[in-house]
Amino acid sequence: MNKSENRQSSPRPQVADSKRQVPTLGRVIGIGETVLDIIFKDDQPQKAVPGGSTFNSIVSLGRAGVPCAMVTEAGGDHIGDIVCRYLQENGVSSEYVCRHKDVKSHISLAFLDENNDAQYIFYKDHASVSMDGRLPEITGNDIVLFGSFFAINPVLRPVVGSLLQQARKADAFLYYDVNFRKNHISDLPKVMPFVEENMRLADVVRGSVEDFGYLFGLQDGDDIYARVCRYCPMLILTDGSQPIRVYSPECCRTYDVQPVATVSTVGAGDNFNAGYIYAVMRGIGDQDARIAMAQRWSQDVCRQIGNNISDKLVAWLKNSNQ
Repeated sequence: MNKSENRQSSPRPQVADSKRQVPTLGRVIGIGETVLDIIFKDDQPQKAVPGGSTFNSIVSLGRAGVPCAMVTEAGGDHIGDIVCRYLQENGVSSEYVCRHKDVKSHISLAFLDENNDAQYIFYKDHASVSMDGRLPEITGNDIVLFGSFFAINPVLRPVVGSLLQQARKADAFLYYDVNFRKNHISDLPKVMPFVEENMRLADVVRGSVEDFGYLFGLQDGDDIYARVCRYCPMLILTDGSQPIRVYSPECCRTYDVQPVATVSTVGAGDNFNAGYIYAVMRGIGDQDARIAMAQRWSQDVCRQIGNNISDKLVAWLKNSNQ
């Protein structure tokens, strides 16, 4: 169920209409960090799988049969080998994974609490290594998914920013997942211009109330949109089990979050993004249907320990597209 209310916002200049349709002939290009996620329950390891916010989205899209590529970095170690192999096994091109010789790949420890929400500890050996590998040529048929600190890291920004500008000039569809964590609050003075530029380049901004609390010190949805719409007219605002709000210059629509028996929330937001992009890629223009697909993907991941959609959902998607 959704509700609408009138809302006014000034248009964003020199950016494609947020309602435009994206051809289904392109690919999805992810730009983001890669880690090896080790997931714990009751302080015991349950599963180890390559991850990262954008990475999780791209792998699920690849599993669903969408042409995808991942722009990221990894060490020249065994974990880096696992990352590249995992992409390839799930239908994602690894040709843009920048490997760094004699450098260790990132590791993330995800501890599930009594509600199966994850608390993270990150171990990074090469936080300051630059991106110096091959980069994709982006076309107007492509969708670009980017976000997290990777997209605003000052060290990586010259390469990431240039790639996003290229995507904007090509008239690709840009989806920005803010995903701003508390441990980066001290970096805000130097990264805020990059956050604002990302929003200005994006067709869709997606973030949680928690993200914008850290980023802007705001908790009210209308106040958050008033800030975001200076740069991008389209905001998808999530808030855990609370209703999802989709803001546009015309209105704000709300969508109830259906309860689900949660095994793990690792990858829930990432697969919401993936489900939404899948709907766009399939030419689904109705906003209600896009959000429904996004929720279906997110809920599927919450029912298992892992970062990506299940074989069962993959099979359903394949059958529904026949």
